[in-house]
Amino acid sequence: MDEYEYDWFECDEELDEVQHAFVVALRARAVTWVADPVDSRLVPPEWTYPFIACLTIDAPQENSALLTVGVHLEGQRLRGDRLHHQDFTLPDTPTGLATEASGSPEELAERAADWFEAIIDYSIVRHEWLHAGQVYASRYLFSRTGEGLTHRYNRDLAPPGQQDRLVEAGYVDGRGWLDTRGLGEPDRIIHIRGTAS
Repeated sequence: MDEYEYDWFECDEELDEVQHAFVVALRARAVTWVADPVDSRLVPPEWTYPFIACLTIDAPQENSALLTVGVHLEGQRLRGDRLHHQDFTLPDTPTGLATEASGSPEELAERAADWFEAIIDYSIVRHEWLHAGQVYASRYLFSRTGEGLTHRYNRDLAPPGQQDRLVEAGYVDGRGWLDTRGLGEPDRIIHIRGTAS
């Protein structure tokens, strides 16, 4: 059985002339990216408005999504930033990754491609905290800015009583997950991907 090969920014939906021109130009640039085409997608306006091209940035060999970034294309205007991983909305307040441009579909595709390439190349590190020789917590960050991407905490492997102390100190997010920022300095830092600092 032949294995299916993904194309960059696949879409089964019919695209209008502007969207088509944008996608053709974006795909032409994407073939050189150090990323996997399966991590890219288009969200047609039938599902949401506006037209969206997005990319999931993952931790190589870890099967772990770190963030979703993408651009919203509305006519001759483009806005990009981190996206919500389920509904692909832009954040209410732009992050340090935000970009904005206006121009022809081809110019916007070039701007989007430059932006995606820069993010793909951002240096990402993983901070790890150990107890009894095992990793009980980790946090992925952009190494240049220290901006957190995602974190994990395993209370079964953590030092006894630590979870209660973290909760008491307020290191809990809205869903009840422990925030690893309360752990202090990590035991080790591992470079995960990218070269740009």
